[in-house]
Amino acid sequence: MSTTAIDVHAGHHHPKGVWPWIMRWVTTTNHKDIGTLYLTFSLVMLFVGGALAWVIRAELWEPGMQFVQPHVFNQMTTVHALVMVFAAIMPAFAGFANWMIPMLIGAPDMALPRLNNWSFWLLPFATGLLILTFFLPGGAPAAGWTMYPPLVLQQGASLPFSIFAVHLLGLSSIMASINIIVTIMNMRAPGMSLMKMPMFCWTWLITAYLIIIAMPVLAGAVTMLLTDQFFGTSFFSAAGGGDPVMYQHIFWFFGHPEVYIIILPAFGIISQVIPAFSRKPLFGYAAMVYATAAIAFLSLIVWAHHMFTVGMPLGGQLFFMLSTMLIAIPTGVKVFNWTATMWRGSLTFETPMLFALGFLFMFTIGGFSGLMLAIAPADFQYHDSYFVVAHFHYVLVPGALFGAFAGAYYWLPKWTGVMYDEKLGRWHFWLSTIFVNLTFFPQHFLGLAGMPRRIPDYAVQFADFNMMSSIGAFGFGAAQLLFVWIVIKAVRGKGEKAADKPWEGAEGLEWTVPSPAPHHTFDTPPVIK
Repeated sequence: MSTTAIDVHAGHHHPKGVWPWIMRWVTTTNHKDIGTLYLTFSLVMLFVGGALAWVIRAELWEPGMQFVQPHVFNQMTTVHALVMVFAAIMPAFAGFANWMIPMLIGAPDMALPRLNNWSFWLLPFATGLLILTFFLPGGAPAAGWTMYPPLVLQQGASLPFSIFAVHLLGLSSIMASINIIVTIMNMRAPGMSLMKMPMFCWTWLITAYLIIIAMPVLAGAVTMLLTDQFFGTSFFSAAGGGDPVMYQHIFWFFGHPEVYIIILPAFGIISQVIPAFSRKPLFGYAAMVYATAAIAFLSLIVWAHHMFTVGMPLGGQLFFMLSTMLIAIPTGVKVFNWTATMWRGSLTFETPMLFALGFLFMFTIGGFSGLMLAIAPADFQYHDSYFVVAHFHYVLVPGALFGAFAGAYYWLPKWTGVMYDEKLGRWHFWLSTIFVNLTFFPQHFLGLAGMPRRIPDYAVQFADFNMMSSIGAFGFGAAQLLFVWIVIKAVRGKGEKAADKPWEGAEGLEWTVPSPAPHHTFDTPPVIK
């Protein structure tokens, strides 16, 4: 085991033997290695969160109680959401940031490599702590991912564990964000001004600032829950002069920027992919940058549109309704610019482009249903119904997740040095698209007909749409096994060798280095003309 022989392959230094190999991955400070760790972890967590969703959809297959008790069902909905947001989607985009930002800006590595290592290794422990709560007395947290008091304070022993897990997950995000900001601000190649950066770098720079603003707010809210439960404070207890609605305000001041923390990096990936397969530069680059900044700013002032039904004064309802509708303008700018980029372009439809187009169509559906929810009087009907579930899943699954798939297929040849299986990639896209719509589109009708969310049983008139939704969920989960197989094949080198620039229309510094990208990319920084 103690052998330290080095296998040099394509510029990568791999120690021989099990223990040195493990320690290489545990102690690595290389941005590509850490990016790989993030992406692998996020893929595993996608299946963990998906398994919890399968339990939810199995229970909702037909009316009546089938497999789990209501309390266990609520644990599933809560932990499913926390795992998907904090352990699957956010780490996926952190993986893209680690792999690609140094290559896109001509930097040799991330600015703070040891911090980078630490920010990743907090994740598996934090997520493990969260999943461990299933085995505690009283089970996992079961008050929804929002953890509203007073319900969350009536849980078993899981409360402090889940709060500590949320703290660690937030800490990991904040450290990664600091690293990204310092890298982009200080390590760009000579001649690369901010307005010459690829859009992916811009969206991540803005996202990183949002994380630093929003995550400590969540930490404060859950810490106040902790002190209410164990130290006799009354922040959210009406009996002690507190107010449970204050928790909602604090939580959503984090929760609404969080939506954009998840989607903005996907916007960045789509802004790389669409120009490459349209063989045209991105239409309205400066407008895209300003629109991203406008979305981020507006996301900080619209939080209470999640709370129209709490008894808000009319002036508050009007402000949050109108400011929420305002977000449609910069988002619309982005959609129009992506469409204008494709207009009269020389389009081809490889898998990354298919996922980008799927993103464009289905994310727009999610955006429109969001506008419906922004209308305060109408929201009284939609609130806490399956319409809301359909809305945010259209933003997160064919939105954020399809954006991640587009990025994975786009850069996989650069990461592995071989072309992925295009035929299987297209199968993955079409199966995912069919099943994601079968899962979530019927939920709009369920919500409009009055089916509440987070319930394990329902009236018989909702049965048909629920069964369709469950079939879609099982199909969508199974389709992702195809993606795993495509990635494994590429990583094992099964496929034709990738050119340094496999996509004809792709632009950027990452295509100037060999495929697979060497362990250390730029020994001397490239000069941008």
